[in-house]
Amino acid sequence: MDVVPVQSASDLDRFIRYVYRRYKNEPNWVPPLASDEKARLTPGKNPYFEHAEAATFLAQDSGRIVGRVAATVDRNHDAFHGEKQGAFGFFEAESADAAAALLGAAEAWVRAKGAEVFRGPMSFTTNDECGLLIEGFEYRPMLLMPYNVREYGGWIENAGLRKAKDLYSWRITPPEEPPVVYQRIASLARRRERIVSRPLDMRRFDEDLARVKTIYNAAWERNWGFVPMTDAEIDHMAKQLKPAVVAELIRFAEVDGAPVGFAMILPDVNVALAQVKGRLFPFGIFRLLWTLPRIRYGRFLALGVVREYQKKGVGALLVEDLMRITRRRGYVQCEIGWTLEDNDAVNDLILTAGSVRTAVYRIYEKRLTP
Repeated sequence: MDVVPVQSASDLDRFIRYVYRRYKNEPNWVPPLASDEKARLTPGKNPYFEHAEAATFLAQDSGRIVGRVAATVDRNHDAFHGEKQGAFGFFEAESADAAAALLGAAEAWVRAKGAEVFRGPMSFTTNDECGLLIEGFEYRPMLLMPYNVREYGGWIENAGLRKAKDLYSWRITPPEEPPVVYQRIASLARRRERIVSRPLDMRRFDEDLARVKTIYNAAWERNWGFVPMTDAEIDHMAKQLKPAVVAELIRFAEVDGAPVGFAMILPDVNVALAQVKGRLFPFGIFRLLWTLPRIRYGRFLALGVVREYQKKGVGALLVEDLMRITRRRGYVQCEIGWTLEDNDAVNDLILTAGSVRTAVYRIYEKRLTP
């Protein structure tokens, strides 16, 4: 078993392409666009690398690729949390031996960078795909959610890592009418706090994106593992997701014209990606463009409220709006998440809406001694 660093363009191509072979017989796995994966891993194309660095590795057995992993350190994470973290992600392996060798290489790399704790999987942060699927293998993952084979949890633990935090994912069929409790809270918020909601204005997309930036980092700053996104990172993500945006499904809550919260549902692009097999050209782009407006599954990706309005009904108001809109637009199902396992207030709110928990993702960690 050899673990070798990715050093050339052809190595990177093999790193990206390996996952398509690994999951060719997994019906619930959704092939990502190879071009997007290359951009994620390339400094100069992914603004993450403006404040972070990474190394990627391949495991080989007699010359045959049997796994891959990326290791990363992020100056913004360390400054925000006051700790030196090394993370691993893009993890795949065909055996416990390959997993141990890859994780060992990633750990050695982050140690050399001064890391004091080793966490993952995160590709590259909690703002990206993160967590290892440990429950919910019977479901096809929705947009920006990971999927992996069942054995990985045991292999990661055998390599000396232990649970750090579980993340929950939920699914709901839009009801004919929002639950009464949501309607009451939303009504009070509108009357007492003068809160109004409106959709994203595509004609003023950049202005509304600036409002998202203001709310996003302020609303999530106390969440476990959260790292504030830079303006460049939010701009980059918005550019990637804009073709899938349905303006009516991105809602702003405002008081006297000032934004105090936002919520976002995106159509589940994985419905389309599952059909194009990771390639846009020559014909994938046409299938993608034809499928996108016909998708009736969504992922409730974000709900953020600024601190001074977090107990004034803003969340319930936005959720009530989105329940009505998804029902009217004929949505069959929405996934909500992820949420932290110990965020009882949010998880109770989700349960009250009639959701069912359908998946659990785990982030592991290992404390590193000098």
